[in-house]
Amino acid sequence: MTQIITSLSEVSARYDALFVDLWGCVHNGVDALPDAVKALQNYRAQGGKVILVTNSPRPRAGVLVQLKTFGVPDDAWDDIASSGDSARSAMYRGAVGSKVWFIGQTHDQVFFDPIGVVHDPVEITQVPLEQATGIVCMGPADPMADPDVMRPQLLLAKQMGLKLLCANPDIVVDRGDVREWCAGALAQLYTEMGGESLYFGKPHPPIYDLARRRLSALGVDVPDSAILAIGDGVITDIKGAMGEDIDSLFISGGLAAAETKTVTQPDPNLLIAYLETEMSSPTFTIGHLR
Repeated sequence: MTQIITSLSEVSARYDALFVDLWGCVHNGVDALPDAVKALQNYRAQGGKVILVTNSPRPRAGVLVQLKTFGVPDDAWDDIASSGDSARSAMYRGAVGSKVWFIGQTHDQVFFDPIGVVHDPVEITQVPLEQATGIVCMGPADPMADPDVMRPQLLLAKQMGLKLLCANPDIVVDRGDVREWCAGALAQLYTEMGGESLYFGKPHPPIYDLARRRLSALGVDVPDSAILAIGDGVITDIKGAMGEDIDSLFISGGLAAAETKTVTQPDPNLLIAYLETEMSSPTFTIGHLR
């Protein structure tokens, strides 16, 4: 059973590094969350390392720009591991061929910027669906629209035997008070239709491998037993941590705020019921990161 705590400092001394989710934990899609920022700053001041592990489909440089826009200071973290970087590496290694049909918004085109970490990368060309060897999904072109509107195109893609590279496994995110659909919703629909989706963010192993490489690049050797994963998604952050055998801190005031009636802290009985329903077992739970 999860242990409800009131502050990160209650347990942080047990860990040498944190793998911290961004959306719903450190910012709300509009602004930085001051208590979360302070908690991470205090942790780093005591020698801990913080890797921001995000299902953002953006490359690291794009996530950095977004952090500055939201007001997340540089001294709250050490490095970034994004689903976008993990997925880009796979694309440039040929995971979905060289001719891709793109699903996303105009600002997502940075995904196709040159990459320096892949030797002899595949030359990628964006083409109409009918000419594609695979799909790159950054998220719905309209994040407010029901993913089912894409069913006709996805049915054709399935009939063509195309693989869908999902750059963000999240189903939804909350941008302030507005809930938006993510790439994971389209990938889930495609899989349910019988298509093949390739995932690179949480809860899947590639992004954790990337996060460990980012941590190692800081010059520290941290075993998994000394890493705490923090996030508000039970099917991404907590499931991923459980799969990697990493302790976890569930932020109940994010995506599950309504189900757990979290204002400052979750209702203990509702929290237990929610976690049982989701078959999730975080090591710790807190209402909001602080």
